[in-house]
Amino acid sequence: MKKISIAAACVTAFAAASAHAQSSVTLYGLIDAGIAYTNNVGGSGRVALASGNISGSRFGLRGAEDLGGGLKAVFVLENGFSVNNGALGQNGRMFGRQAYVGLSSNAYGTLTMGRQYDDVVDFVSPLSATAGTFGDSGFAHPYDNDNLQHSVRFNNSVKYTSQNYGGFKFGGMYAFSNSTEFAVSRAYSAAASYNYGPLTAAAGYLQTNGSGAKTGTAFSNTSGAVDQAEVKGNLTSDVQRTVAAGLNYAIGPAVLGFVYSHSQYQGTSAFGLNNGSVRFDNYEVNGMYNFTPALKAGLSYAYTDAHLNGTTSYGADPKWNQVNAIARYSLSKRTEIYGEAMYQHATGNKNVAVMYNAGGASSTGNQVMGAVGMLTRF
Repeated sequence: MKKISIAAACVTAFAAASAHAQSSVTLYGLIDAGIAYTNNVGGSGRVALASGNISGSRFGLRGAEDLGGGLKAVFVLENGFSVNNGALGQNGRMFGRQAYVGLSSNAYGTLTMGRQYDDVVDFVSPLSATAGTFGDSGFAHPYDNDNLQHSVRFNNSVKYTSQNYGGFKFGGMYAFSNSTEFAVSRAYSAAASYNYGPLTAAAGYLQTNGSGAKTGTAFSNTSGAVDQAEVKGNLTSDVQRTVAAGLNYAIGPAVLGFVYSHSQYQGTSAFGLNNGSVRFDNYEVNGMYNFTPALKAGLSYAYTDAHLNGTTSYGADPKWNQVNAIARYSLSKRTEIYGEAMYQHATGNKNVAVMYNAGGASSTGNQVMGAVGMLTRF
């Protein structure tokens, strides 16, 4: 009898241990801090301690529970914060970077619900210099007009991402307005990518519906898919459409890339427009070279061509040229130091240089920024 009891206890303990092994919750994070210099912010130089020069500081919880048959329940709760003062990011949200739950199938892909990135960010952004493995936030296109730097996340979203089928993946997202006005402050996106040996290609589409810039209440639905305060550079609009595509090609220790994006903002007051429209065409070339397993450096150049409709006072269409350089050195698997430099030249009447992470707009058409810092992961 004792032998049977001992055997039963061993089986029960083994089963409990197996069940525990099939479920996991991981605490993870990243802290990025450094010193940044900008030569012109409103006419004056600026030196600042900066949180998130190349990657936003964050911590999060990632979990998975094995439900059997190749099916898992998954979730992510990810917080953004400033290491300078400990303040919450994303306008004071507890989990402002990501917050979602869903099901993942080995055969059919993953379906998630919550606050998430759109598919252009998931599929095209990794091929750009805005990728976290490259230069990230400082290398964004003006005003992050194509959202490749994911300055806007989407609330109330349902997203599907397929499995990898011989190098081909695809996905789609729909973010609800959560109001009786179904089309007000909603968004949807779709994208796909293909990888074959050294070549990776991706393309995607994103559309965001606002709530009427012509009434002065753009994104007034605070429970909708988009929070107005997250829209950078006052690029609010009735409708935003973005198409983006990119290519990466690896040659030994080097990776070369090209990204094109086209963004349209209809019904906007940006650039002094009165319910007008503006479109941006962004052309980017980039390259990263791995000198050693610990040291890599990258260069990128982006040209942004904008066209305004609905104004007679702004003058020539605004255009921006930006050159970026970065070097990253890994001290360990978790910790690295970096140095980066950016230069932007803007043209067009009344247009000024305004790099994404520089601390503010220049008083002229030129702006230079440099930063050194460290980044550690856990």
